[in-house]
Amino acid sequence: MRTVLAIAAGAVLLVWPALLNGYPLVFSDTGGFLHQTLGPLMLWDKPWIYGPVLHGFHWRLSLWLPLAAQALLVSQLLWLVQRVLRGGAAPGLHLGVCLGAAALTTAPFTVAMLMPDLFAPVVVLALFLLGPGRDELSGPEVAWLLVVAAIGIASHLSHLPLAAAMVVMAWVAGLGRGRGMADAGRVALPVAAAVGLLLVTNLVGHGRAALSPHGATFMLARLQADGPAAAVIRARCPAAGWYLCDFADRLPMDANDFLWDSASPVNRDAQGRPRFLGGALLSAEAGQIVGETLRAHPAAVIGAVVRNTLHQVVTAGIGDTLGAGNFATALQPRIAEGFPPRELAAFDAGMQARDRLAGAVAWLVPIHAAVMLLSLSLLGLEAWRAWRARDGVAAAFLGFVLVGVVANAAATGGLSGVFPRYQARIAWLLPVAALLMLMTPRRRA
Repeated sequence: MRTVLAIAAGAVLLVWPALLNGYPLVFSDTGGFLHQTLGPLMLWDKPWIYGPVLHGFHWRLSLWLPLAAQALLVSQLLWLVQRVLRGGAAPGLHLGVCLGAAALTTAPFTVAMLMPDLFAPVVVLALFLLGPGRDELSGPEVAWLLVVAAIGIASHLSHLPLAAAMVVMAWVAGLGRGRGMADAGRVALPVAAAVGLLLVTNLVGHGRAALSPHGATFMLARLQADGPAAAVIRARCPAAGWYLCDFADRLPMDANDFLWDSASPVNRDAQGRPRFLGGALLSAEAGQIVGETLRAHPAAVIGAVVRNTLHQVVTAGIGDTLGAGNFATALQPRIAEGFPPRELAAFDAGMQARDRLAGAVAWLVPIHAAVMLLSLSLLGLEAWRAWRARDGVAAAFLGFVLVGVVANAAATGGLSGVFPRYQARIAWLLPVAALLMLMTPRRRA
């Protein structure tokens, strides 16, 4: 009972922004995920995973229910990590960790938001527990973590390269204990399950057994924004006969505008006519252009990915997820059509829907930055302590967190676009890892 109460209390601490707001935090894309089951609709740009997960908890009653599930999941994972690192978990220490995460990091703005971003840190923590932390877990806990990790990896395409990096990290961390392949194989199980889940859902929904039937459009958006793909289009047009040849003089342009602006080449043709599902229509041609770009300018592509990754690593913040942009068209209709009237009334009354939340919490931004810098120093000290004590599990945990933060930056900023929300969703693991390590006595592996 003490364990249950501690995990529940930690969950409440981790969603305080939603309590302040008066409603779960949402993003314009949340409407799309709701539409996946309320429509139902197979969106061309999103895996059919997170929407069904939301529906599995809200059941057209209230979005507070999936929010509670998210908070309990993260709180439970932090409890298990503490138990693995210390050889046992204490309710008081767990509440201290959750309070520190809630008060000093971006964690609550990820946990309290109904977006698959939640699963980026969940994937890192779950795969650490399945790998180096396996010895402290029961059979049912392992089974539960396998399910959580598989769903989390499949929920967003950026989680696939993140999870792949965790498999490599599990192998490296296990070498010193003679169990590298065993740990890596166990961590790879949910990755394989996630791949299978994506292949099946895309086959059913899009008629193609692919990880991302139209993913080439996203890669083209990034490569043309960085320049190499735009150079290929100019060099090959008009002889190539590509649709984008008509827009060669407008490229490069911002990747986000390329994908979503109503006047972009993706969404409006040369005659000014709107293109419904333009990103999906462009995907076959995008694959050809991406392939030619990789062959013609490999060094430029690698250089751009590295620059964007480094930029993303140091770009983390809460501001770009707290406004009410596009709510009127992307989100309010979904809540109105799928939930009781009281739910829409509660959403409309929230600070975020009235565009007041960002200003109310802006004072936290410098605190988050200062804590992040301090945590890097503490993690260096704790890494040295773990090495001196030959504490292989603690060292592996630090490795998972650090590699996870960098891999997330590469999978989002490096391959898509640099946005504060992409790194804020996982950067909070750094100060939380420092806090967990500070309260953990070193033990020999």
